[in-house]
Amino acid sequence: MNEDDLIARFFAPLAGPGGLGLKDDVALLTPPPGRDLVVTADALVAGVHFFSHDPPDAIAAKALRVNLSDLAAKGATPLGFLLSLALPREAGEAWLEVFAQGLGADARTYGCPLLGGDTVKTPGPLTLSITALGTVEPGRAPLRTAARAGDWLYVSGTIGDAALGLQLRLGKGPSLSPSLRDFLLERYLRPQPRLALSPALAHARAAMDVSDGLAGDLAKMLRASGVGGVLDLREVPFSDAARAWFAQDAGGIEIAATGGDDYEVLAAVPPEQAAAFEAAATVPVTRIGAVGEGTFEVLDLSGAPARFARGAYSHF
Repeated sequence: MNEDDLIARFFAPLAGPGGLGLKDDVALLTPPPGRDLVVTADALVAGVHFFSHDPPDAIAAKALRVNLSDLAAKGATPLGFLLSLALPREAGEAWLEVFAQGLGADARTYGCPLLGGDTVKTPGPLTLSITALGTVEPGRAPLRTAARAGDWLYVSGTIGDAALGLQLRLGKGPSLSPSLRDFLLERYLRPQPRLALSPALAHARAAMDVSDGLAGDLAKMLRASGVGGVLDLREVPFSDAARAWFAQDAGGIEIAATGGDDYEVLAAVPPEQAAAFEAAATVPVTRIGAVGEGTFEVLDLSGAPARFARGAYSHF
């Protein structure tokens, strides 16, 4: 197939109206009246963000969902996305068929149609970049620079499952039951963007998604806001699978707190808004600490200051 055939067969069926059937070099998009545009981009590389032998539909889902997670952290409603895809020779028609099916399923599930992009050949590895667009009420996006001393810190879902799942993929970790292993592996393979938190985030002052590790990402948010605070690992929501890991390997706690790939939402909420935030949240949210003045401190499971080799995942 040439590039035009590839686009027409696999990706044009996924395009929303603004994508113009993927027959042009641009998309035409009109945001809903009275809404701010929210834009985010993430690149994923085989061997760095996923395994090259992962199922193509899971790779597609992860690529879209990590971007939707950024929109979710701003309380945004998805509008559409652009896809740039660098394909190695081994990614043939059968691979593309499954990839496009997975991408289309998620685009429909999350109401985020394809608007355009680019496809190229590469000697490797497989590389994807998605730019996702969403909208939010003007002035309502909870920026990571807006946390204030006295705010309460919340996180959605459970923390550390994906990082532990990655360790299992690498052949590491303690012996766990098949059901617990499968849970952790799935959390690594298919993140869950918390778009349903949008109504709750109207009550938050600052927010971001947790992609590089809870401890490190919280430090980033507090630093960007010019404040300090406390993260209490005794209050962090860990899954039954993670706790089963910790029972056999205490070092798993550091992996869970710093390993990344959670794609949960971290929020700073004024105390007077906390009840409304919790009531509006349609996914579990847990208070894990508070914003303060001065330095940032992490407390371990004994309540003592924690010392980690690194605070978060970093590419550099």
